[in-house]
Amino acid sequence: MDNALINRKLTELANNVGSVVVGKEQAVEHLLVALLASGHVILEDVPGTGKTLLAKTLAQSLDCSMRRIQFTADLLPSDVTGINYYNQRNGEFEMRAGPVFANILLADELNRATPRTQSSLLECMEERQVTIDGETYRLEAPFMVVATQNPIDNHGTFPLPEAQLDRFMMRVSMGYPTAEEELAIMRRFVPGNPLEGLKPILTRGEVAELQKALPQVHVGDEIYAYAIAIASATRSHPELSFGASPRGALQLVKAAQARALLRGRDFILPDDVKTLVKPVLAHRVILRDAMREEGGRAEKILDAIVAGIPVPSEPALETRRS
Repeated sequence: MDNALINRKLTELANNVGSVVVGKEQAVEHLLVALLASGHVILEDVPGTGKTLLAKTLAQSLDCSMRRIQFTADLLPSDVTGINYYNQRNGEFEMRAGPVFANILLADELNRATPRTQSSLLECMEERQVTIDGETYRLEAPFMVVATQNPIDNHGTFPLPEAQLDRFMMRVSMGYPTAEEELAIMRRFVPGNPLEGLKPILTRGEVAELQKALPQVHVGDEIYAYAIAIASATRSHPELSFGASPRGALQLVKAAQARALLRGRDFILPDDVKTLVKPVLAHRVILRDAMREEGGRAEKILDAIVAGIPVPSEPALETRRS
């Protein structure tokens, strides 16, 4: 699949999502970046800002299986992964697959479930498999978790543990719409729900082909060094108790590859990395206790880190991998 065809298909997909979701171009792009890079995404913001709508619109734009789980405090791990039950008719135990057996899993309000239930997604997200009563089942590719969560100071929420946050490629904030965007939302949704007539743009096979194109995006040594320098700086910053993990640095490079692919390029520019530092790394760093309540503090620290690291010169076209 050549770059022109990839760019056309991804543009069609973005436009299809944009025909329902108003004014969230950056959030849509980040979601597509994660899809291309086989990553998972957290959509975080207050209720009513379109998190679930964005996730459902992406899922409906893909001819893939999609399941939704409404996470609540009484949800059990077996409600997510599945369970072996005794079938009295044939006198044997049978596996009843849970909703995690889907291409796109919408985990709605993930942080309203208990830590025990949240942890049921760890193996699914990292190994793309589920173990039930000692037997392992592979999840069909592509597999992507799109989770929504409310701010942690909302009532009835359980903060996600660091190990689970680290498995999400990006955390994306929706934000409130502008007055013009809110007017467009009303004009679009008052006559009816545009999601109901939305048609899929890509098949499951086409999604798999797009994901296979990602490793072909060239990453220069200067880009590797730039990403490592940013991640390393978070580990020694005085206002952070823990910095980005090696997985975080790897995910930053993979996300930059996907952004380059979205732009129709087969090589990464430093701007691809800079643009994705906050959505990829902000949820992976841990602020010192005295500063945890400061909203947006992690993003500000990352801005300062990026500003203090020299940007490598853009690789010349002739140095790209042939």
